[in-house]
Amino acid sequence: MTVVDGFALTEREQTLLPTDEDVRFFAEHGWYLSKQLLSGDEVDELADAVERYYAGERSRRLPVRPPRLAYWEPSDGDVQRHNDYVHYESDAIAKALLKPVIGAVAARLAQASEIRVFQSTLIYKPPIADEPSNVVPWHFDKHYWSSSSSERMLTAFIPFHDCDEELGTITMVDGSHRWTEVGADDTVVRHFADRDHGHLEELLSANAAHNGAEVTKIPMIIPKGHMSFHHCRTYHGSAGNRGSRPRQAVSLHLQDGDNAYREFPLSDGTLASYNHDVLVRRTPDGRPDYADPEFCPTLWRR
Repeated sequence: MTVVDGFALTEREQTLLPTDEDVRFFAEHGWYLSKQLLSGDEVDELADAVERYYAGERSRRLPVRPPRLAYWEPSDGDVQRHNDYVHYESDAIAKALLKPVIGAVAARLAQASEIRVFQSTLIYKPPIADEPSNVVPWHFDKHYWSSSSSERMLTAFIPFHDCDEELGTITMVDGSHRWTEVGADDTVVRHFADRDHGHLEELLSANAAHNGAEVTKIPMIIPKGHMSFHHCRTYHGSAGNRGSRPRQAVSLHLQDGDNAYREFPLSDGTLASYNHDVLVRRTPDGRPDYADPEFCPTLWRR
């Protein structure tokens, strides 16, 4: 076993890290499909923990409710579910999400010496083919993270089962993280659920045209225990669930060790914000601390 600053990888886990060729692929394409980072038993334990979470089990509750919190409740009905901060509220869920090997993979891809959790969102797509909430329009995550200084943030998409197009798997727009952006305004800092799907589709097409690029959509076919990673500026989305079972996953949003809060002014003079801003501790100069270990624990440090 190798131990680096208290973060340990077994010899087997070291073989699971991206190769130099994988790192170059991620830099060019903006996405990466991992090897099996969680065993079948670990995924089953995670799925069981999620069932208990949906039944009301919590290790702790958020001390305050952030203004844009995604938090499905049973009264919301059989729609697509999103629940933020599950790594904080459930120790049983965090056991799988905080494995150092996940952080080590992200560190290789981001070429960073440290990886911290930024957010974790539990997702459930019911097996209802025409449920409109199941469709996730084209977007990229950095828009919502405008108050973050880093351009190296990334997301691990972790399904609890084999995940394919029938279930509405996550789909990447190949190489879109390298595009120069046009057409953005203040609306892009809002979550995709609060934005017009047609406008998002137009924004994708406009950016592709501006960059002289084809919109090449790559669905992630992910075996159980594997996961996909994508760059914070990679356009992605997903279709509805046409399968006979729910599509269940966690989007584990990750930040490199250099990421910090920055002021990002909007056109009305206000500042872009993130839910963390009302939760995390403050830095000595009074800014929200995106390295607060209570909400943004470190997964990996080299």
